Amino acid sequence: MSLSATLANSPPIDSVGVAERVARFTTRSIKKSSKMEALKLALSMIDLTTLEGKDTEDRVRRLCYKARHLHVDLPELPTVAAVCVYPTMVKVAREELKDCGVQVAAVATSFPSGQDDLSLRIRQTKGAVRDGAQEIDMVISRGRFLAGDYQYVSDEIVAVKEACGEAHLKVILETGELQTLENVRKASDIAIDAGADFIKTSTGKVQPAATMEVTLVMLEAIRDHFQETGKIVGMKPAGGISNSKIAIRYLVMLRETLGNRWLTPDLFRFGASSLANDLLMQIVKQSSGVYQSSNYFSLD
Repeated sequence: MSLSATLANSPPIDSVGVAERVARFTTRSIKKSSKMEALKLALSMIDLTTLEGKDTEDRVRRLCYKARHLHVDLPELPTVAAVCVYPTMVKVAREELKDCGVQVAAVATSFPSGQDDLSLRIRQTKGAVRDGAQEIDMVISRGRFLAGDYQYVSDEIVAVKEACGEAHLKVILETGELQTLENVRKASDIAIDAGADFIKTSTGKVQPAATMEVTLVMLEAIRDHFQETGKIVGMKPAGGISNSKIAIRYLVMLRETLGNRWLTPDLFRFGASSLANDLLMQIVKQSSGVYQSSNYFSLD
């Protein structure tokens, strides 16, 4: 579909209606047996992330160890989906995670601002893939989007997708800077048409980050494209999802909007490292009847 057709088909958004639908998702009751299943599923969907200026190789190694060994007393737990790092740490993460099934993801394209020349961002993407990244999380040029230069945004996604080669591309919209839900829907439609494997809410560096409202709008964009074209695209809310209760609400919304097919780490991720410990605490509580102290779980 041409960009002009994509933009023409991007629907208006009823923000009141979105808020009402989100409110209904938060009232669903979950049986105890289903809750344990949901907790483990959410755990398997997490991208453990360290994206700080103080990151070191040792910090990345500790995070990778946690990704492989979430709780020594519960060896039957799933691993998380991926470890997400800066491009300079990809080689370290890939060495630590080889042959364990946890993917290596790298933020690229001058994360989080995206304010470098496109040629530099493409080189950074190619370098991360060359060093072993299996997933690339790119940021769009929000300034260009807000200025109405939608063709530039589409073209940069196409270019980065090409640079990814076999690696999957997650396109970060940074919804906290897009101002309206209609802009979130429009950016989602552009990203999907340009070749995104996933669309992602946020970098985690801007507030608000993920909300259920923007996530619902993005899920509906995925649903509409799937119904129209058969193309399957994943979703990653990132930032601000810090406890199990909220995570389960997202899974309810995912199931009721896109169906069971999307209830897999291949198509849904949480960008929320702090969520892992809360999920572990809840799983232990469901298994043993008592909470463990947060001191029993590693911080990174």
